[in-house]
Amino acid sequence: MDLVVFLVLTLSCLFLLSLWRQSSGRGKLPPGPTPLPIIGNFLQIDVKNISQSFTNFSKAYGPVFTLYLGSKPTVILHGYEAVKEAMIDHGEEFAGRGSFPVVEKIIKGFGVVFSNGNRWKEMRRFTLTTLRNLGMGKRNIEDRVQEEAQCLVEELRKTKGSPCDPTFILSCAPCNVICSIIFQNRFDYKDKEFLILMDKVNENVKILSSPWLQVCNSFPSLIDYCPGSHHKIVKNFNYLNSYFLEKINEHKESLDVTNPRDFIDYYLIKQKQVKC
Repeated sequence: MDLVVFLVLTLSCLFLLSLWRQSSGRGKLPPGPTPLPIIGNFLQIDVKNISQSFTNFSKAYGPVFTLYLGSKPTVILHGYEAVKEAMIDHGEEFAGRGSFPVVEKIIKGFGVVFSNGNRWKEMRRFTLTTLRNLGMGKRNIEDRVQEEAQCLVEELRKTKGSPCDPTFILSCAPCNVICSIIFQNRFDYKDKEFLILMDKVNENVKILSSPWLQVCNSFPSLIDYCPGSHHKIVKNFNYLNSYFLEKINEHKESLDVTNPRDFIDYYLIKQKQVKC
């Protein structure tokens, strides 16, 4: 058989299979724009203004609608009321996590944000308990926030009222509160170590929300074979992982199970209890 004929037949079969899979599942899902085979609704989304695209879709199909990212259907909740009903009124039913192949390849299903099933429930339960022990909702956490607020005010005063972009300074404050809870350490806003951490985290957030990552999550085979920003995520995660492992090892050397200082201490204590 001629190679060209073979390729045409193969692509035609893939095209028809994708069309059949999409049409067979659409009746069970909320309404949405008609997807194209294989690529879904990618061409109907303005990658430079995704939020506006979602707003336009919600006007046509309501606050709950379906988009196909590749051949994968994704149900979109648009607007406060729709999100509140799902996450608050029906929180248990929506407690699961979707599939993020790029992230799963890196973290192997661990962590609080991207884990799933029983592992996520256990991590969530432990995290909430630990945060309460550390003072969430109590004076202890409030004092940390107030201390950081004072540092933020002092940093803003250094501008002497001249025009400035406060985005970075304002993001430093909550990051420092989180650092003080996790490993009992806040940073000066110009600390080199802190700036690198902020840069890695911000870069990963930006890449994870990019259209290219949505393509990679829809077509996981691209992850290993195509160049792109998803490889930068791996490097950033490896850096952050090494940094936190260093902090964990420092905590192991000075751990006092009768007097836990921060989130890492509580986690190490929990680890010892599970192993016993």
